[in-house]
Amino acid sequence: MASAKDPAAFRTIGELSEELGVAQHVLRYWETKFPQLKPLKRAGNRRYYRPADVDLARRIDRLLNREGYTMAGAKKALRGPAAPPADLDRLRAVRDRLARALED
Repeated sequence: MASAKDPAAFRTIGELSEELGVAQHVLRYWETKFPQLKPLKRAGNRRYYRPADVDLARRIDRLLNREGYTMAGAKKALRGPAAPPADLDRLRAVRDRLARALED
């Protein structure tokens, strides 16, 4: 069971597939669409997902299957660090306070 494994341990495609609840072919498809997702490949083309790969696959899964992003939208979200809405609200409040201070 993947959840019993040490978080730093590598995962096989079967383990990651089970953990995320997606088919193995979906993970292989994601590898073709998201160049950042590059598991190690060993003898017989067996895939081993490092902790960073697992985190990325979780993020892709969340974007596509939980938050409703399109494939293009998920790619864009992974490309750049966009500020989350809460940060935007905080930045707008600071901007407004500065604008009011400059008016005085």
